[in-house]
Amino acid sequence: MSNLIVHGGTPLRGRITPSANKNAVLPVLCATLLTNEPLRLLGVPDITDVRKILDIFRTLGSDVQMDHASGTLELHHRETAFDAALHRLPEEMRSSIMLVPPLLARFGVARLEDNVKGCTLGVREIDPHVEVFQRFGGQVERTEGSLLVHSDGRLTPTDHWLDYASVTTTENFVLCAAAADGTSTLTNAASEPHVQEFCRFMAMIGVRIEGIGTSRVTVHGGGALTGGEFRFDEDFHEITTFLALGAITDGDVIVRNSAPSNFPLLDRTFAKFGVRIEHADGWSRAIRTGPLKVQTPFTSNVLTKVEAAPWPYFPVDLLPIFIALGVRAQGNAMFWNKVYDGALGWTGELSKFGAHVFSSDPHRLITFGGNPLTPAVVESPYIIRVAIALFMVAASIEGRSEIRNATPIRRAHPRFVENLRSLGVQVEWTSEE
Repeated sequence: MSNLIVHGGTPLRGRITPSANKNAVLPVLCATLLTNEPLRLLGVPDITDVRKILDIFRTLGSDVQMDHASGTLELHHRETAFDAALHRLPEEMRSSIMLVPPLLARFGVARLEDNVKGCTLGVREIDPHVEVFQRFGGQVERTEGSLLVHSDGRLTPTDHWLDYASVTTTENFVLCAAAADGTSTLTNAASEPHVQEFCRFMAMIGVRIEGIGTSRVTVHGGGALTGGEFRFDEDFHEITTFLALGAITDGDVIVRNSAPSNFPLLDRTFAKFGVRIEHADGWSRAIRTGPLKVQTPFTSNVLTKVEAAPWPYFPVDLLPIFIALGVRAQGNAMFWNKVYDGALGWTGELSKFGAHVFSSDPHRLITFGGNPLTPAVVESPYIIRVAIALFMVAASIEGRSEIRNATPIRRAHPRFVENLRSLGVQVEWTSEE
């Protein structure tokens, strides 16, 4: 694990071009296994999860040419081979489960680690994925330390209605449906921007998909798939993160944003803390004309709330970023995580800065903002944007703070420290992995 040292109190100023969204890049990488034709992916971030999947591809015999400096990836899977007795899907990465459908489609078998890990957001069951595999004709067996998924012949089309609009389950359904002969429909599909981006890639390689961006997706599978070139969009999570860093430090950060259509609800949420977001000419900017201040609702006897749930709700991954703003803003606000158990357990670390935060229950907390804060040494759980939220608070306080176990940031944000330095922050990693 690596730690981040920050000397806070400096307003961040400058321009940033964000990286691509890892939650779009990783499923697209998995989907490339569906085609034997050459592919070129542009804007691929140099993050740990990408390197893990590319290592798997090399192990399987794929032709992988990655230029990390330019973010250009050349892939060709014509020589790929999978042996369930020899090969293991990557551990400690939730997205590894999306390698199952293309392996089933090509080789009729896949072996998955029994305990697919991700970050510490509570229990993250794989039952919805198992159900999807089974509905398409896959057979799932539990063996020692792993799950074996196999199929007799091609996958068969199906209609399915999810209990919950899960991103990775939706993507696994689309992957299976692309390989099945016929038409499949998913109801209660996830519709996040990164799911839409993944579906656009699938369409580029020849999969006909109806309903992209809606809760009902229809996939016409079984056709021949092609290659081509695909460029990733900027990550709306990273765009929001740097806008929030500018706001919390009373700086002026301008962020490249080619899809401002994803931001109306995010803009309104920033406004709840006295921050106005402007979008113009492909760039976004956070404008703060005074101290951060929680805006009083028209119904004045209730708390200002930020409620996070599947898109098009406020994105749950960004809740820690706004909790950091709530800690620094004058006034009180409620934050409600409607998705994950245990996702708010880290907020006790905020008290080390002197923040006043009250946990109502495992899903809700209240920030009592505006208190004077002091530098601190804090511990981050293995959650990407919790590490960033703790960093945000530290960056807003004059003096030296340390965020321990900040390594998860590298899973989503390449050149995070370099970008921060370009904005004027004195920050460094204390160790290298």
